[in-house]
Amino acid sequence: MTMTAVLALAAGVFLVRLAGPLMRSRIDVSERTETLMKRGAIVVLAALVITGALFADGGFAGWALPAGVLVGGLLAWRKAPILVVVVAAAATTALLRLGGIA
Repeated sequence: MTMTAVLALAAGVFLVRLAGPLMRSRIDVSERTETLMKRGAIVVLAALVITGALFADGGFAGWALPAGVLVGGLLAWRKAPILVVVVAAAATTALLRLGGIA
């Protein structure tokens, strides 16, 4: 990708992000719509986590990666420090792969 394309994309992303705060006072959104938008963001993030945990290189990632994500998710839910979450998730995946569970 050329530098011009990168700069154009960066400017576009910046303008889209800037539009939110600038337009917030001009547009009235009902509480129901705001709730649906918040839930939609959660659904999109959950879909990214699920596809990232289950698929790699166009196919099933094996059981070790989802197990590591599950361990990390449980620790994050229990409000463990981020370093503990990341190390435990990586260690779980690595140990399962070392044990032959791909």
